[in-house]
Amino acid sequence: MTTHFVSYRRSSLPAALVVPAVLAAVASLAPLAYLVDVAFERGASFVWDEFWQRRTLDLVVRSGLLAIAVTSASVLVSVPLAWAVMRSDLAGRRVWRVVLALPLAVPSYLAAFAWISWKSSVAGFGGAFLVLTAVSYPYVYLPLTAAFARLDPALEEIATIHGRGSIVELMSMSARQCRGTIASGALLVALYVLSDFGAVATLRYDAFTWVIYGAYRAGFNPTRAAVLALVLVLIALVLVVAEAIARGRAVNTMTARAVARLRPIRLRRHAVWLQLAMVSVAAISLAFPVWRILVWIDRYGVEDGFGSVMSALWGSVRYSVVAAIVTVLVALPIALLVARYRTPTSLILDRSTYVTHALPGIVVAISMVFIGVRVLRPVYLEAPLLVLAYVALFLPLAVGGIRSSAEQIPLGLDDVARSLGSSPMAVVRRVNLPLIAPGMAAAAALVTLAAMKELPVTMLLRPTGTETLATRLWTYTTVSDYAGAGPYALAIIVFVAIPTAIATGRR
Repeated sequence: MTTHFVSYRRSSLPAALVVPAVLAAVASLAPLAYLVDVAFERGASFVWDEFWQRRTLDLVVRSGLLAIAVTSASVLVSVPLAWAVMRSDLAGRRVWRVVLALPLAVPSYLAAFAWISWKSSVAGFGGAFLVLTAVSYPYVYLPLTAAFARLDPALEEIATIHGRGSIVELMSMSARQCRGTIASGALLVALYVLSDFGAVATLRYDAFTWVIYGAYRAGFNPTRAAVLALVLVLIALVLVVAEAIARGRAVNTMTARAVARLRPIRLRRHAVWLQLAMVSVAAISLAFPVWRILVWIDRYGVEDGFGSVMSALWGSVRYSVVAAIVTVLVALPIALLVARYRTPTSLILDRSTYVTHALPGIVVAISMVFIGVRVLRPVYLEAPLLVLAYVALFLPLAVGGIRSSAEQIPLGLDDVARSLGSSPMAVVRRVNLPLIAPGMAAAAALVTLAAMKELPVTMLLRPTGTETLATRLWTYTTVSDYAGAGPYALAIIVFVAIPTAIATGRR
């Protein structure tokens, strides 16, 4: 294995990448303009006082504990599962690799409704922890499967020779080599938990998102809601800095000789408990919600016809696919800059995309309503504004996927192309883009599935008269109408599973 510190280019950044990257970062931060404007309506003293209210500090603790618990559990679940399907001789590991990624297709609000409709006692912290861990661990698991596949087996062979080749030790060794990948996935999980609305609302856990939503509705108090959202922004900035520190700069590469030497590690007696772990995770995160949906359909029948479901599906697909294409194009210059030209400027552009990802969807939606009414009136309640909101929310998913692919391209290829007379943009077009195409496709698939599940933004910004699977499902679940919710719940899992499977296969 060759473990080295990447030598990024220190030359001047190509303007053809910098300009669109800056515009992309500004667009992703657009919701902050609304938050700052509304939060400071009553002056800076009001913001400061609200920051230090006991109820605000309680929210920080409650949301922070949930985020820490879910993120820790997601890492603890993902490391052994990803290692088993990529580095071991586990029976059926190719099937398990895809199955364990499919919980990403289950919306948090659907999973929460499935559990609370079964036992109302799951409401609260325990239920929120269970549901959010079940639907968000794939954000760590998916990139880890790719990272483990690229690890050189030399260290594992040396450890085995010296008598330190137990399964737990080999897992720990592989995890340490992939600390950057784990840190990036953990950041996405933490931001997802902080921004989630559906699960905490359904399970009645007083986290930031639920209280912010209540502040908007109870007497319409946007100022306090904006201040609380700014607190989330500060927490997100802290998480981004922590992730950068944990990631480090060490990168592991595999030579062709190492690939040829790669052999699955024999599990022997450990195969049983790993299989049991996979069955348990799949049962809780995937099988249980599907079983509850089938129970609803069997017990209460189907209320809406096939035509209504297909109409909602078409609404979900067309906006999600367009959003995925636009998001990948917007993310491309940022990902290439941070992967090929790591400078303070490129790092700031990269990290800025994560800020909005920590905001609740309801805040982003209301922010976009504000922008639409004040600035973009012609596209208010039209597809372009909805797509812009999706881009602001899901840009980190695309940047992360494309950046990971771009970082695997040896800088020597760029040098060869430049020595033959190619301009920097010609190198991007002829060398970089063909090599990162699989990463772009995986990123597009991830954004598609995220957009298909998104609820608050879709509810507030969709064109008039348009319904999606998410909005129809929420309409029925809020009144516990199982007959109406059943077909939409099943459809959203089945059709969101398609891009999930594509993203898994690409990795």
